[in-house]
Amino acid sequence: MSRTKSVLLYLMAAFYVFAGFNHLMNPGFYLAIMPPDLPNPEWLNVLSGLAEIVLGVYVLEPRVRVLAAWGLIALLVAVFPANLWVAMENVGAEGPGSGAGAANWVRIPFQGLFIAWAWWYTREDGSTT
Repeated sequence: MSRTKSVLLYLMAAFYVFAGFNHLMNPGFYLAIMPPDLPNPEWLNVLSGLAEIVLGVYVLEPRVRVLAAWGLIALLVAVFPANLWVAMENVGAEGPGSGAGAANWVRIPFQGLFIAWAWWYTREDGSTT
């Protein structure tokens, strides 16, 4: 693995572990931005936080890296509708209407970038497909 790919792997892992712990330490923010139709928002917040922590750690282990990267992709796809809801309803920490307005839409293309970043680690080194 190239030095750049390795450094970016550790950066990505740290990002997910930090984000996962943030779900557990600051649940109020995440609960406020969850779509109201989801069942058991507290449980879903804990589950997504734990998934980010576990997958963030496992992506560093070469034996399970590909599986963990696919898990991160699945997680990103699963939370995409919530991110879209945040943008469409201008949701912030105080609920709908309290968000950052147009800035909420900035997160949407980043989902694609994060998916591509994780996908990079599903490929064998030197593979371009």
